[in-house]
Amino acid sequence: MILYDKLLQFTLFHGMSHADLMEVVGHTKFGFSKQPEGQRIVKDGDICDRLIFLTKGSLAVETISDDHTCRVCEIVNTPYVIQPEQLFGLTQRYTSTFKTLTDCSFITIDKQEVLLLLETQLVFRLNMLNSLATDVQRMRHRAWRSAPQSLRRHITRFFFSRCLYPAGPKTFYILMNQLAAELNDSRLDISRTLNQMEDDGLLTLHRGRIEIPMLERLLM
Repeated sequence: MILYDKLLQFTLFHGMSHADLMEVVGHTKFGFSKQPEGQRIVKDGDICDRLIFLTKGSLAVETISDDHTCRVCEIVNTPYVIQPEQLFGLTQRYTSTFKTLTDCSFITIDKQEVLLLLETQLVFRLNMLNSLATDVQRMRHRAWRSAPQSLRRHITRFFFSRCLYPAGPKTFYILMNQLAAELNDSRLDISRTLNQMEDDGLLTLHRGRIEIPMLERLLM
């Protein structure tokens, strides 16, 4: 797949004319790399100074709460951009750790090159603004959503709110007491509801670990 086609996989380049894309390809300094399975790409806390585009393969993502009482592991697949929202703003550092789950290929664009694209390419600039604005709007809307009417819905919202991607397999490392404290409910009620969800085939419980085969099924 030529570079032109690879870029069109990503929303940041959607809507650009053939001439604009050829100008981007001809004047932008791209980085290309291939990484084997098990290689760490970025670590939580690393400085975000580039855009990293996953063009082939799958990544394992680990996100840890500030107090280290909850850890979430999930999988993202091609095409995917690693936390582009961290390139600007108050905290320009990655908030999750990404490792290759399979052999992967990447395209990277350094921040200075991104700034040039934002200055010279209107469609790229609009796509970036739309992406960031959409994230902000979704975050602001969360506080105004209707309160869950059952403990199962509270638990489901807890899981969804802590994932980067709202579908696919997830693994939560959290103690039952901590989950009860997060949801302001009793450990007994939390345990009972989780066991009901396990009986329904929605998740599997282990000591300190909750396996969710398909997160989207929790909404059914």
